Amino acid sequence: MQEDFHYYATYAAAILAGYTHKESLDIAYSAQFVDLCSRTLLSKIKAPLKAATTQLQLEMMDARTDIAGLQDITRIWASFHFLPLDLYAVKEKRPKRYMNKYRLICGPNGELVKKTVDLAKDKPLPSTGIAMHVLADTWAHSYFAGTPSLVINNTTDEFYEIITTETGSAERKMQFRHNPGADDILDESIYTNSIYQGSENSIMNLGHARAGHLPDYSFARYRYLPAWNDYKDVIKDNPSDYLNAFCQMIRAMRFLRSDLPVFETHEYDYDIIKPYEDRIRTILTKRQPIASGDWKAFGQELSSESIDDFDINRYQDEYLSAVDKNSTFLGQFINGSIAHKGMVCRQIFESGNMLAGFVG
Repeated sequence: MQEDFHYYATYAAAILAGYTHKESLDIAYSAQFVDLCSRTLLSKIKAPLKAATTQLQLEMMDARTDIAGLQDITRIWASFHFLPLDLYAVKEKRPKRYMNKYRLICGPNGELVKKTVDLAKDKPLPSTGIAMHVLADTWAHSYFAGTPSLVINNTTDEFYEIITTETGSAERKMQFRHNPGADDILDESIYTNSIYQGSENSIMNLGHARAGHLPDYSFARYRYLPAWNDYKDVIKDNPSDYLNAFCQMIRAMRFLRSDLPVFETHEYDYDIIKPYEDRIRTILTKRQPIASGDWKAFGQELSSESIDDFDINRYQDEYLSAVDKNSTFLGQFINGSIAHKGMVCRQIFESGNMLAGFVG
């Protein structure tokens, strides 16, 4: 997912969940900040590096792919962007090494989603934002794993976009290129993805890189052949998944506000969005590279307030000048990110899987 959903759509979901304008901005800021809180940024503000929630492209270029390096990558990406669906999944006739990676495949409504939301309960609002980012990404990034793996994350070139037509739908074969500086050409289904690398642990095989930005586009519907499914067809319907993510975020945040006694997976607040459903579906299905403008307009109509554009520097001076770092917005985000990463990595380790390292 991109800033359009993590910031602006999260703001709208928070308003619908009952939060104030200021609270919703704080939640949305934290949700988007998960995609930007790198070690480079943490070094700049002299904050603990273990709070990193992402890795910049330049950081990834220097990342090691030995055991320690792979564990470091997995701790970040599996925790915050590709939350595992089932750490105890079973697939017949596969060795343990394969299964350890297979069990990190991301998906919605797993046990770790509930643990993620529960962990944010009674914590400062930045923890709510972190949880909403993680929850939303389980929908967008489903079928990919947050660890470098050719045998899990690879795909073939057989990608077909499902296009809505006047008479129903049709398939159009996608074209992929490998220039990260080139924009996707949506009208022609030309997209950018990572270069094929035969090395199992290549960074090019992390997450959904082999599928490019398709998981990040709410309008995208496509059929493809992933390695984890033995190169059999999988159909991904992003508009439906993003709608579920939006309604599940509302549900989760109502629990975090104590409007609901418990958060359960597979429950969505469709009734709350009913008056706005057509508007939301129109945003989700519009073919555009990023829907920030549409989500921002919708959020402002909901709250009758102006939504500040995201500014990565907004809270840095406060953190740098504070004597008590824990009382600052970024201090609360940092504490929340460390707690969440620790919880996920502990669950991975306790399942008998060492891909995120040893957690005592």
